[in-house]
Amino acid sequence: MFDTYTYKAQYKIIILVIALFIAGFSLYYTDHLVRQLASREKKMIQIYANALETMANASIDDDQTFLVQEIITANTSVPVILVKNDKIIDHKNISALANERPTGNKKQDSISQNIILKNELVIMKSQYKPIEVKFGKKITDTNHVYYRDSDILYQLRYYPYLQIVALTIFGGMAYLAFSSARRAEQNRVWVGLAKETAHQLGTPISSLGAWLEYLKDEPALKQDNIWLELKKDIVRLETVTARFSNIGSEPTLQYEDIYFIVLGITNYLKKRISDKVIWEVKSHLPRITNLLMNRHLIEWVIENICKNATDAMSAKGKLSVILHELPEGDVLIEIKDTGKGMTKKTAKQIFTAGFTTKKRGWGLGLTLAKRIVENYHKGKIFVHHSEINEGTTFHIILRGNLENYITQKVKMNEE
Repeated sequence: MFDTYTYKAQYKIIILVIALFIAGFSLYYTDHLVRQLASREKKMIQIYANALETMANASIDDDQTFLVQEIITANTSVPVILVKNDKIIDHKNISALANERPTGNKKQDSISQNIILKNELVIMKSQYKPIEVKFGKKITDTNHVYYRDSDILYQLRYYPYLQIVALTIFGGMAYLAFSSARRAEQNRVWVGLAKETAHQLGTPISSLGAWLEYLKDEPALKQDNIWLELKKDIVRLETVTARFSNIGSEPTLQYEDIYFIVLGITNYLKKRISDKVIWEVKSHLPRITNLLMNRHLIEWVIENICKNATDAMSAKGKLSVILHELPEGDVLIEIKDTGKGMTKKTAKQIFTAGFTTKKRGWGLGLTLAKRIVENYHKGKIFVHHSEINEGTTFHIILRGNLENYITQKVKMNEE
């Protein structure tokens, strides 16, 4: 079966390469069109200048005069200014003048018009060399035709950039929409799976509890506290059921001593994990540090990471669980192993639903852990450090002021 999640990064790279190719081709082709149009406009202005010179110097009949005038008036898009001895004597297609509103004061309007024409002339001088036009035989009769790219050419030159920006914005919005819809669908699947699992576990656990009570006076079960250990495992199954039930709905939060929770789950795991694993459980917190949480779900997170750490060490090594106090009453739970470690690429993917490095597994354990910590407890969970053959360190940050945080969020949503 083709694993979509594993190749998600490759898909993104392929899509990015295709997008860059389309953008590059669009820019290249537009630049090609702009060059062609610019060459065409240059030829048009050359013909325009020749027509002006012919009109001024040659003796032509009425039909030829009409033809020359047609050539001159054919230019309706390229801005042109005719200059004689650094003085503007004529102009055509200056859009800034067309947009200028007359004030009614002829002197003021003339000054404003001259300023616009001089600014246009500066732009024209920076773009193209002027074309000489001789009116008469004297040297002083030489004029110059200045011109620049038409407004249409300007728009065409910058159109692909606007197109790329628009497509980028649209693509980003579409990506966010689809990602949100995919996450919502995943959430519905997880919720449905969790509820169904809790429902299915409920009946056999109740039955096992009843059978255990019936058999608790059996001598074989009393020996070596077997009955007590079986009782603990049934309680454990009930806890697992409660976890799935809490995942399937908004969990109930209450204040719990975080060190007591960590100590309880690690003591439980010690008896059920290889005795070749050396445990180190420390707390640098005040003697009693109560946090608002759902204990069943937080236990699940710690158990999940500790079991993964044990697997990474092949059930032999050192596993440290250390609690640190952070500013504003937040708590850092540091879980460190001496296992095989992981690459940076793997560290970025381990919280992705369906991703797993094990031959067996759904790849949902750490995904659910992230959901529990970040969605339900507004905290953070991440790989702090990992080196191949050295080990991995996970950090879990739980908020000390979660109640205030939730209250602020509710107020912001209401506003």
